[in-house]
Amino acid sequence: MAKNFNRNSPLPSSVPSPIRRTSTPSSEFYSSFSEEEVLGIIQAIEVRREIPLKYSYKGRGAKIWDNFYLKYIIPRWYRTSNVEIDLLRDNFEYLNGNLQNCKKVNIVDVGAGNSYPVKAFIQKLNKLGKVNKYIALDISEELLALSRKNFRNWFPLIEFESYSIDIETSYLPKTSSKDQADIETDDIAKTILHLGVTIGNHQNRLEVLKNFKNSMGKHDLLVLTNETGSNAQWDGRVRGGFNYHAEQIYTWLKNNIGIRPEDCELVRKYDLKRDSMVANMRIIHDYTVNFSFRGIDKTIEIADGEEITIWRHHKHELPELRQELEQAGLQLVHYSTNKYSSHFMAICQVASN
Repeated sequence: MAKNFNRNSPLPSSVPSPIRRTSTPSSEFYSSFSEEEVLGIIQAIEVRREIPLKYSYKGRGAKIWDNFYLKYIIPRWYRTSNVEIDLLRDNFEYLNGNLQNCKKVNIVDVGAGNSYPVKAFIQKLNKLGKVNKYIALDISEELLALSRKNFRNWFPLIEFESYSIDIETSYLPKTSSKDQADIETDDIAKTILHLGVTIGNHQNRLEVLKNFKNSMGKHDLLVLTNETGSNAQWDGRVRGGFNYHAEQIYTWLKNNIGIRPEDCELVRKYDLKRDSMVANMRIIHDYTVNFSFRGIDKTIEIADGEEITIWRHHKHELPELRQELEQAGLQLVHYSTNKYSSHFMAICQVASN
């Protein structure tokens, strides 16, 4: 006989209440970042549900990037060249100092990484006696150490300087007082390189361009590379950095933030709001992430199904690029694409007006 229940009695349930899981970032995670950077990561997760890509080049992320770049610089039967190296070669006549009417140039490599992309370019420029010094800038101390090792091995007679900066929040550092005096007499100009399609990875591209502009003199050049095209027309194919680099970042983050492998997954898609291709870590269980580091004591609640962006890239079409440059007070003086029209190099100066 069926048992009768009082209609006012609570219904029995065989489904248990969901249990919120807890994660604690590892010591390796904290050792990769400064206190300010940890606070930046916490704020970005809280406000935007994003861990900015720039932080992925710190700590072990430097080795991940170096491995990725070397994987794509070695010639293969299906790829006999490298985009950055080819574009620097094809645009050498614009970058050898003649356009700037100067005797020598300081090469300022912003986001220098392992410095491989600029090796052939500087070798050719140095044969003309045009290189005053090479200045490597990067957010990652580990990559700067790698850049220093490589560059001094290749060019022991060229002066090398390096500085750790975040170009999203800083101007370029000043060089020596002697160089400043030389610049005033138009003997030395800066050629600022921002290669590796890095401009498309920034959270605020316009702010980065303004920081460049405010660091430039009238004879200086800014050289950018990025992918061409529209993100909205992304064909759904996962390749290049979107494939290998995003996968490696995802693996490092889930292991070092303390999310169980079975509680998250990597999702790649187009972000309509920000017009970017993104790789997101989707959390598939309610989580509390406890951050505790040098006086920082913060918890973040992440619900089942929420996504955290860990990799972002924005492609440029020429009219949009011109508009962003103009808004930053820069002027496009030369533009070219590679043989497949998949990537471009833009050479810019401070706008005359």
